[in-house]
Amino acid sequence: MKKSILTLAVSVFVTSALLAGCSSPAEKVVDAQSDVAQANQNLDKANDAYLADMDKYRKETTDRINANKKSIADFRARVAEDKAATRAEYYKKLDDLEQKNTDMQKSLDDYKADGKDKWEAFKKDFSNGLDGVGNSFKDLTGKKK
Repeated sequence: MKKSILTLAVSVFVTSALLAGCSSPAEKVVDAQSDVAQANQNLDKANDAYLADMDKYRKETTDRINANKKSIADFRARVAEDKAATRAEYYKKLDDLEQKNTDMQKSLDDYKADGKDKWEAFKKDFSNGLDGVGNSFKDLTGKKK
């Protein structure tokens, strides 16, 4: 009798556990739809953050490029008072810096949203290039002093 009661209790427990774990196909569909909706919300948030980062970076770098343009123009005005030979050398270097600065702006303007990984790589390369223009200008103005 003890064995039959124990067997019956174990059977009832196993059966109830199996039934409790099972869900109907309709419940599975509802759960899947909920998961998809949540994933779409997360994706939308990530895309919004990505686009906001792009806009912020574009504004910051455009400001830096414009600052470079102003610095180059100011330095060009200072160099205008130098000797002709020195002035020609500075003008050539300033023309190169202006071209690099313009190329950087064009590169930034032409960049299309192409995924977060590519954006991060572009940002890194672009920042390095823009830093290079700034450093070249600093080197040039340092020689003038």
